[in-house]
Amino acid sequence: MTGKSRIGTFVGCIAITAVTTLAALETTRYGVHDMGRPRPLVVTPAEQVGQPPLDATVLFNGEDLSKWQKGNGADANWTIVDDDYMVVPPKAGDIRTREVFGSCQLHVEWRTPEGVPARVTNQDRSNSGVFLMGRYEVQVLDSYTDDNYQTNRTYADGQAASIYGQFPPTVNACRAPGQWQTYDIAFMRPLFDEQGNCVRKARITLFHNGVCVHNNLDIEGATAHKVKAKYSAHSEGPIVLQDHGNPVAYRNIWIRALPEEPYLIE
Repeated sequence: MTGKSRIGTFVGCIAITAVTTLAALETTRYGVHDMGRPRPLVVTPAEQVGQPPLDATVLFNGEDLSKWQKGNGADANWTIVDDDYMVVPPKAGDIRTREVFGSCQLHVEWRTPEGVPARVTNQDRSNSGVFLMGRYEVQVLDSYTDDNYQTNRTYADGQAASIYGQFPPTVNACRAPGQWQTYDIAFMRPLFDEQGNCVRKARITLFHNGVCVHNNLDIEGATAHKVKAKYSAHSEGPIVLQDHGNPVAYRNIWIRALPEEPYLIE
């Protein structure tokens, strides 16, 4: 384990102890409806649903990719269209935020292209993904179905809104190709002790197009392909958008840091 990892795991251990202690104090410090209890900070919400509140960090608003980079640190090279959205160009590679994050609220809008031939199925049908901390993937895919459109019959833990390779969404809330879709994610980072053992798994709540498809779900470990997920100690990490060889589009991406739970106001 590197020195940086040791620091990350030690801080995680301290955080667990601090949260547990403060949670115990919270139950005795204030009475019911205690007027002396500190009130929450005021955050100005957006005027329009889906837009960032004033305390959010806007990661992409259609203007530039300055908050993103390639895996090697070079400038992000995805294509911006109409000062509105970005598209994955051929062989561009994944992009990731320059800033790193832990527990967070993340809003992402994405769109799969129209006109993909029906013979293109499974994981080749408009594939991409959103990775939290660079490790935990929420799948992006064309999984739309209705009476006139044959669903993409890929494996359940690889369809849209799945925690890839681990958990399918509880329902399929996909819109048709060519329509914008939303992911609204509340994510709690995992915590590790001084030995690098995971003592609190990552947890995720996900709304896909306004429908809750994961509710406070424990993630079993970092995303992997065809192997069981597992944890290894790490500190904060970037938000990553995946290039899987398909021209998926993204827009209106913003993030807010979340405190460790329970949220105690001091």
